[in-house]
Amino acid sequence: MLFIAFFGLMAFTTQEQTKIKVWLIGDSTMSIKDVKAYPETGWGMPFKNFFDSSVTVDNRAKNGRSTKTFLSEGLWKPVVENLSEGDYVLIQFGHNDEVKTKASYSTESEFTANLTRYVLESRSKKAVPVLITPVARRKFDSLGHIVSTHEVYAELVRRVASDLHVPLIDLDKKSQALLEQLGPESSKFLFNYLEPGEHPNYPDGKKDDTHFSELGARKMAEIVLAEIRSLKLGLANRIVQISRKNQ
Repeated sequence: MLFIAFFGLMAFTTQEQTKIKVWLIGDSTMSIKDVKAYPETGWGMPFKNFFDSSVTVDNRAKNGRSTKTFLSEGLWKPVVENLSEGDYVLIQFGHNDEVKTKASYSTESEFTANLTRYVLESRSKKAVPVLITPVARRKFDSLGHIVSTHEVYAELVRRVASDLHVPLIDLDKKSQALLEQLGPESSKFLFNYLEPGEHPNYPDGKKDDTHFSELGARKMAEIVLAEIRSLKLGLANRIVQISRKNQ
């Protein structure tokens, strides 16, 4: 019995000490912000603070990027080259893929192909890809109900996740539900809304329905963390703190 207990403890300790990296690839809603953009905050910034010391979060998300430009600009290459077995790759695009007037625009077939590439190349390195639908914009109708702005591209993410049996975090639906609950006025606190003179970075004020305040970024990070637990991913065992409301 002592022999079994000893080796059981060794196995537990070894597992505890295994280091892994969580890679974030995506757009400005996830990315690390320059000081000149504060208090605008990507949800990947607070996200890194919720894990134990065995996890390193490497946030490679960049403002304005799509599945296409993240590839064409060589941003994916150093990620896939440095993936290790057991790492996680959280993939969230759509905001810039779906806008036809942007150079980052990806057709529906391109978007699907690019997501598929991220998934398959992650798996080729024995990493775990996780697909995330694009986070909601703050848009309400005249009756005060949230309006979906990512229907087509969010559905494409869901389809790829289903076809390739990839864990899916439906941040679009979850964030819409949160905004609906808060309503048109209170939801402004989650976004980069500032009055003139309120912050030196925005002397004329700011009304941004896409990018988050520090509070909004934390709330989105908490949704992602709660979904990681709900999906029962191995990564969930390394989460050390999370808002009770999102468990």
